[in-house]
Formats: sequence, structure tokens, C-alpha cells
Amino acid sequence: MPDESLRKNLPEIDPTEIEDKRTVIAKEHHSFLEKVMNEGGLADPYDARDLTEVVFRVMRDLMTTEAADRVESELHEEAIDTNEKKLQQLEVADLWRDTNPIVGFLSRVRPPWQGPGIFKIDSDRFLFRVANEGGLPPTADREKVVKAVFSATKDELSEERIQEIASWLPDKVRELWEQA
Repeated sequence: MPDESLRKNLPEIDPTEIEDKRTVIAKEHHSFLEKVMNEGGLADPYDARDLTEVVFRVMRDLMTTEAADRVESELHEEAIDTNEKKLQQLEVADLWRDTNPIVGFLSRVRPPWQGPGIFKIDSDRFLFRVANEGGLPPTADREKVVKAVFSATKDELSEERIQEIASWLPDKVRELWEQA
């Protein structure tokens, strides 16, 4: 009976018509998210998106607001301007920005989470946060996923930004960044 539908008069929902642009992954990012998915050993592009957002959140926690803004500016692509209207599309920069408005605000006003007298994010805490905040599937390896996000991200950045990000990362995570 599981294949039997009880209410056959319900309209079918087209996922491209759902208002939340984050529900449907834009084609422009298939290459980025597919790279994360394939290199990270993930079965689902939505897992790739969610884990990318968490890796980016932890990275931003290590950086100054100015450094995070510089990274975002390189990940940003202008929306296409047509005669009719501007088209809004999911971009890598959308993944970089925090989707939680409170967390996004707090991350802009607090200092980076490193240095003397400040709660510090070391490599173990970085990887722990990715696994726990991102809902890492039990079959996925957190280091492999982080390295996949790093690899896809580095493809989008200038050498100057790549070096700047490396300077903010803790020891073992920096090694993953350099290997990616």
C-alpha cells in the first residue's frame, strides 16, 4: 500500500516555483556544489550546499569583517541586467553570507575568534563545528568534505585572497586548505 496515494486530487508541486530561492539550486552553481559533492563523497547536492555554508561560517568566524568582505567581493557575480528586470540567482557569494540574520549580524560586530584572551577556534574545533552544525552524514569524512569546499572555493578566488584566507586558518585546517 505505500505506493498508493490516498488523495489523488492534490496538484503536483513544481520545485522551480517555490518562492525560497535556496530550495532549488541554481544551475550556475552546479559546478561549485557538484565539485563539493563529488570530492567530499556526498550523495546529495543539498548536503553539499549546507556543509559549504557551515564551512564558510566557521571560516568567517576566524576572520575580521573586512577580510570576510574581501572574500565575498571576489565570490560575487553581478546579477544579469535585462531589459525586463534584474534576475536574482544563487551565487557562491550567497553561500558565503550567513543565512541566519542574527548570526550574520553578530559575526560582523565581534572580533575574530582567535588571539590571546579570545575564544579560539583550533583545528579540532573547526572540524567539530563542521560535522555538528552541518549535519554531516554518517558516511562522510569531515576532513574530506572541508577539503572539497576549500578546493571549490579556491577555484573562485585570486591568489591574494587564497593567501589571506590561509593566514587565518589554524594549523591542520591550513594544511587542508593548502592541499585543496
